[in-house]
Amino acid sequence: MKLIALGTGNAIVTECYNTCFAIEKDNEYLLVDGGGGNTILHQLREAKIELSFIRHVFVTHKHIDHLLGIIWIIRMLGKTVGKPDYTSNVYIYSHSEVIDLLKQLTSTLLHSKETKYVGQKIHFVTLNDGDEFSALGNRFKAFDIQSTKADQFGFTMYYGLNKKLTCCGDEPYADVNFEYADQSDWLLHEAFCLYSEADKFHPYEKHHSTVKEACENAEKLGIKNLVLYHTEDKNIKNRKELYSKEGRQYYSGNLLIPDDLEVIELD
Repeated sequence: MKLIALGTGNAIVTECYNTCFAIEKDNEYLLVDGGGGNTILHQLREAKIELSFIRHVFVTHKHIDHLLGIIWIIRMLGKTVGKPDYTSNVYIYSHSEVIDLLKQLTSTLLHSKETKYVGQKIHFVTLNDGDEFSALGNRFKAFDIQSTKADQFGFTMYYGLNKKLTCCGDEPYADVNFEYADQSDWLLHEAFCLYSEADKFHPYEKHHSTVKEACENAEKLGIKNLVLYHTEDKNIKNRKELYSKEGRQYYSGNLLIPDDLEVIELD
């Protein structure tokens, strides 16, 4: 399997795209979030991901830097799934607040010919805390991250021989989700900025963490591989070097700070 970082930035970045990613297995894809606009289509093209091979979509929450790109995905899927040679289905997963909002936005903003296959080949799936679903031949379990800003779900993907990948959404890991994150082979965790620059970027008042806290969380959870994303972009040219240097003071595992469109092999 592979993880493709389609975007790695926070909500207001201009030097990279908003955080979203895809997981690939056997030429099928699970897309997680869509960023804030139709740049998602550019990112998919650059990553050589064809819409016809996206079979699952997981939306963490309603913030525009995660949600609006999904409207473009639905618009383009509406054209793709109607082709005579397309015989699959697409499943879009989230909690009720997001699913209701997506239904409202697509019916309001998109042409009827673009929503024709919603409910036929494009399916909205409402998840509750702890619900499971299958994608890419793996078992997924969704969980409420207990955000105080907006309802938000993360997930754990169980794969291989007792391996798991956990996505914490775009807020720091919370102990209430210990059972999901503990001993994960991969942890995807936001890191708004360097701890040394917290006074500059004010991550805590935005309910975000720094590289330091993300790495401390990973260390105490026994994480083997930590992927940091949802960052500021003022340090974009030196982000890998700077974030790695700070992070390695607090985390002893494999630390990755991907750039947009970087591909990570999931072992």
